[in-house]
Amino acid sequence: MPDEILLNEAAYTVWQTVKERGPIELGEVVRITGIDQAQVSATAIEAHEKGFFEIAENEREELIVSDGANDLLKEGLPEQLANKALTEAGGEMPMSEFVEWAKQKGVPVNEVLKWGTARGWIERVKTNSGVKVALTERGREVGTDTNNDFDIFVLMVCVEKKASFLDELVKKDAAGLDRLRHLLGNRPELARIKKRITRTLNLTGAGFDALMKHVRVVKERNTLTPEDLESGAWREIKLRPYDVTLVAKDVYPAKIHPLRKIIEQTRRAFLEMGFAEVVSPMIESAFWNFDALFQPQDHPARDMQDTFYMRHPAEVPLPEKGPEKGVRNLLQQTSSGSTEQKVPDTFFDIVEQVRRTHEDGWETGSEGWGYTWSPERSKQVVLRTHTTAATIRALAANPDPPGKFFCVGWTYRNETISFKHLPVFHQVDGIVIDEEANLASLMGTLQEFYSKMGFGRVKFKPAFYPYTEPSVDVVVYMESRGKWLEMGGAGIFRPEVTLPLGCKYPVLAWGLGIERLAMLRFGLSDIRELYRPSLDALEGVPLCR
Repeated sequence: MPDEILLNEAAYTVWQTVKERGPIELGEVVRITGIDQAQVSATAIEAHEKGFFEIAENEREELIVSDGANDLLKEGLPEQLANKALTEAGGEMPMSEFVEWAKQKGVPVNEVLKWGTARGWIERVKTNSGVKVALTERGREVGTDTNNDFDIFVLMVCVEKKASFLDELVKKDAAGLDRLRHLLGNRPELARIKKRITRTLNLTGAGFDALMKHVRVVKERNTLTPEDLESGAWREIKLRPYDVTLVAKDVYPAKIHPLRKIIEQTRRAFLEMGFAEVVSPMIESAFWNFDALFQPQDHPARDMQDTFYMRHPAEVPLPEKGPEKGVRNLLQQTSSGSTEQKVPDTFFDIVEQVRRTHEDGWETGSEGWGYTWSPERSKQVVLRTHTTAATIRALAANPDPPGKFFCVGWTYRNETISFKHLPVFHQVDGIVIDEEANLASLMGTLQEFYSKMGFGRVKFKPAFYPYTEPSVDVVVYMESRGKWLEMGGAGIFRPEVTLPLGCKYPVLAWGLGIERLAMLRFGLSDIRELYRPSLDALEGVPLCR
């Protein structure tokens, strides 16, 4: 036994309370002393480890009354209302009449039958004339005075206290305890039964002896004041220790939505690489969305089941012809620092050149698609299916090298919603116009982008896309999953795309998914999780990853 045991004021109060009232539950000590439960627990555990306290753990069931239980009890539970109605109807009703009564009262028939049967009040009886709902013998005894049932009585008693232990409500009555569990355990609108571990504290003989002979109370403080130093009171003060290994309280500061964060990081990555950002309308003409990309007008992607078409307006004018052989410098700085595309007043004859390219290849060296191109189909208005519509506009406005443009924005496709598809999603498109551009520079550009986004390993697979040749799929390695995942497509625009727009140089192009990138970065398996308003999930997203 040590010569002296130092206790702060709160710990001493806990010891004294256990001495005077033990055995006593830890929660009761908290209630009596007003000391924080964590501090009471810490004092008890420390004393137990030194042999001064006994701690007995008991598993108990707590009845927690729901907030709306009191109103339900005042109005009458469904089975109570039914018992009263059946009593007034002479003890039985045809099922159809009973269902009509329940409908008028706004009570679920299934709930009435379930709990009325569980109480032994109500039963269904088959007769020659059909099914009836009738009172049992017990139900006739109860009649309209239904508040005497044990569980209802217990609820009425517990409404004010909100929570009570079952062993205190039902002392040495196993049947009554089972009835409470049966009638209240599955009715969350009334109450719920939750298992709790309670701890009972008691002084040991060594603890009693220590309290009487060896305990000295010291003042415990976080800091010393000048007055403590001047008066000498510091001799009686114990500085409170800090345990830096304890789990700190979680802090949830304001943060950017994870999808918005990925979008901003994508923009920053391309801006750092010397690209200019362009924008275009989300509601786009079929000309810029499809035709300018040499996509045939009978391509399946242009069907209603794949593309959203606008009803108002249903058509827009095609680009007007103009005398200029190319239109330059149509990018202007916005107040936010990004670059916005300004639609020119005049164009060289893009429409005619696109038409000729579709029909017979024009001057591109291609045979075209071999059909009669329809300007009406080209005037149709769609929700853009890719942000390539923005970069193709930028190419038409600036066909001469050097040029590096990208666009991040919404795209729309008529997809069935699933864990990996949404009808609305984000895409990042980009182009590089350069006399020396080639497939190697395309792969190097995309490898640098994904490196900035946190993916060290990138590879490319041969692919086919209607408006690029050669074409590749971009694949990145996900360390956490140990597998390669496809992120999007890329390639070099075909002459059928660039020449009608007045560009005679190689143009690198790509279209990459933003949502998939976000899913990989944040470890999500369902794309819908990016859009669900779950505060718990958003709070759990780390600030840095």
